[in-house]
Amino acid sequence: MVIQNCVYEVNLSLYTTTAVILLDSDGNRILGKYYGTKNPYPTIKEQKVFEKGLFEKTRRANGEIILYDNQVVLYRNSIDVFFYVVGSAEENELILSSILSAFYDSISSLLRHQVEKRTLVDNLDLVVLTLDETIDDGIVLETDSNVIVSRVSRLRTDTTDIPITEQTFIQVYNTARERVAERLLRGV
Repeated sequence: MVIQNCVYEVNLSLYTTTAVILLDSDGNRILGKYYGTKNPYPTIKEQKVFEKGLFEKTRRANGEIILYDNQVVLYRNSIDVFFYVVGSAEENELILSSILSAFYDSISSLLRHQVEKRTLVDNLDLVVLTLDETIDDGIVLETDSNVIVSRVSRLRTDTTDIPITEQTFIQVYNTARERVAERLLRGV
């Protein structure tokens, strides 16, 4: 009996996502975040070319997954916005699908189901924070939209409890404004 040694090379990595892209109905970028040191699109020019081709390929398609430019792309359309999650050709589509669903569902919940270009642009800080709570440097952090929403919408502790050196400019301004208003009301 001959036993052969079989070696299977498995490429396990936490880095699942190459990019997350939001485009409007004309193919213009609303948000584009590219991840990884081996990013196939390191320059803005290459990213724009990729995004334009991706938009042309998906704008009339009814699917939700394609292989484009040797990248697995999962996408979803909402009114006038296209959401894309991009991974390498070897990446598991189910993982990318769960990322896309978590990100989209979180955005939808936070924006009260008004997922359209104007609302996204008006709340871009919230969208970026939601993306950062979902993915960090291409590594999936969370795929439960309820957890993501709770992290993004969690109220900050009272800013007077935070040392002034750790407060943002807006927090310092708001704290000072509140203190001045209190003194004026007390007549001091």
